[in-house]
Amino acid sequence: MPALLVLLLAAGCSDSRTVAIDEVPAAAEDVPVTQDASTGSYTLDCGRNEERHLNADNMVINPGRPFGAHHTHEYVGNLTTDAYSTDQSLAAAGTTCAAGDLSAYYWPVLRVTDRTGHDAHAQGGGVHGNTGEVLVPAEVTITFTGSPVSKVVPLPRFLRTITGDPAALTTGGGRAKWSCTGFEDRQTDLYPVCAAGSLVVRTFDFPSCWDGRNTDSPSHRAHLEHPAANGVCRLGTFPVPRLRLRVAYDVPSGHPFAIDSFPEQLRDPRTDHAMFVDVMPDALMNEVVTCLNAGRTCP
Repeated sequence: MPALLVLLLAAGCSDSRTVAIDEVPAAAEDVPVTQDASTGSYTLDCGRNEERHLNADNMVINPGRPFGAHHTHEYVGNLTTDAYSTDQSLAAAGTTCAAGDLSAYYWPVLRVTDRTGHDAHAQGGGVHGNTGEVLVPAEVTITFTGSPVSKVVPLPRFLRTITGDPAALTTGGGRAKWSCTGFEDRQTDLYPVCAAGSLVVRTFDFPSCWDGRNTDSPSHRAHLEHPAANGVCRLGTFPVPRLRLRVAYDVPSGHPFAIDSFPEQLRDPRTDHAMFVDVMPDALMNEVVTCLNAGRTCP
């Protein structure tokens, strides 16, 4: 493990990587909605990964390469997601989602870094610098919302997408959102220091402007983009349901924590990211779209 990373984790995190949540300014108001907006929301219950479906694969970025992620991912939804997953295998699998959604939702695990993990000597874990005990999420919420300026069209089945940048320490990019329960109007890209009794919250907002043709692209981003700040999709793209994945953890008080990352990314909080592979049955996707466009809260 790089010496710098050892020092950072021994101290919990460096000052530059943490912030007290009450020092984070509240976010600006939401984008104003127009009369054409799709204001509904559809929430799915896919559990908290009680099954402990974990691996260091990434079927979107590194298909066919076990341990290709070099860090450990946590999954809800499809029960078989791994490096060898295909459209056909996902469609034939079971799911943790109550509504029959076969989609794969996954993100890097969060660890308490002053404890020994189950994978201290395994790839994706200690071998790649990701040490510590993996925390089980206290809450996982999957919500689809519409567009503030227009109706939405269905996502195509087997679409793959990513939000966030797992190389953000290098690129300077990223869309990491960290917060604490009771303060979720305050979002930061640093590890939050939460008050006693408050959960650490990670929020992943996925892109929602589809090119109308492709379920993937070489960058895994070009086919599905984020809208502009005013909620409008770029000309030539179409608004689709926006996925928000919210994961909350009861981090033991006083213990340091960090997400898994590529070794060279030093477990920086800005590298937080998540993946989504849409394997919803068409009937369920149509139900989601109808709900959003009708302005209802479902189910």
